[in-house]
Amino acid sequence: MRIALLPARLSNRPVLEHFETTIRAKVRFDDHLDLLDSETLANLLRIFPDGAARMWAVTPGVNTGKWAKLEPGDPVAFCGDNKLHALSHVAALFQNEALAERLWGRDSKGRAWTNMFALAELRTVEIPVQEVRRAIGWQGDSSIPGFTVVEGDPAENLADLVNLETDIDYSESPASMRPPSAAAVPEGATDGIRETTFRREQRALKRRLRQLSTGRCALCGRAFPDQLLIAAHIKRRGQCTEDERKDLENIGMLACAVGCDSLFEHGYIGVDYGGKLLVSNATHNSGDIRRHVDDHLRDRVSPWWTSTREPYFAWHRTRIFQQLADE
Repeated sequence: MRIALLPARLSNRPVLEHFETTIRAKVRFDDHLDLLDSETLANLLRIFPDGAARMWAVTPGVNTGKWAKLEPGDPVAFCGDNKLHALSHVAALFQNEALAERLWGRDSKGRAWTNMFALAELRTVEIPVQEVRRAIGWQGDSSIPGFTVVEGDPAENLADLVNLETDIDYSESPASMRPPSAAAVPEGATDGIRETTFRREQRALKRRLRQLSTGRCALCGRAFPDQLLIAAHIKRRGQCTEDERKDLENIGMLACAVGCDSLFEHGYIGVDYGGKLLVSNATHNSGDIRRHVDDHLRDRVSPWWTSTREPYFAWHRTRIFQQLADE
């Protein structure tokens, strides 16, 4: 797995202008038909049939080798001003010096940003650079040094921190036309032995949450049998300190296993300051999720919110909740 860390310091006026005009506003292909070769244009239109995409790029030279490692579907994270502030996925890669010069001009060394990305969705977040560096195993708290491709376990850790999808497919053939591949059947016995860690505090957390609640889901408010109420961490356990994990009255909530636990875990819903439930505009992409949200969650206020739990809900809002930029 790979994640590209892209420098984009929005406090820098030219960078902000570029970000606004080619990321937030998108680039319309019709405006640049004179510079797009037929193969690249056909691929872009296949992925973006509405004729527009977000675009970003890096300069040639030392960056080219790192850029060439990337593939469609790889996540990207925009960093600047000591924080990670936006997330997306690579939909296509191509090199086009003339288009890059038209979109962004040239840098102080006279280089165009030739190595280009067409990007899919855009999600805004606000994650301090210190948390990003810890996730990828870097010491210190300084800014991310330029264009960086993170791979392997550090990339997995960062994806978990920011709730990044890692298996998006932008292959040449439409998904509906690809024959399903057969799953490999493991050789030998299907049971095996594995050493693993376990969550020593989890039983105590569930017991304490049952004592504090009324047997209802903290999000939808519906009553469920105990086995259908999950002791869910508001802030992901892997990102908690030992003291936070032991903060049994505030770190968790009971969320139902029939929808709310997964929707919260994957950022489709969140909890705002004061307890009002937030609904991600990512629910627009699925009619079934939207119907579930409309029936059980929209316009609700969670009674589980308190000022002492707010720091954990705020962590979820700024890292996990999927607030997509306007399409």
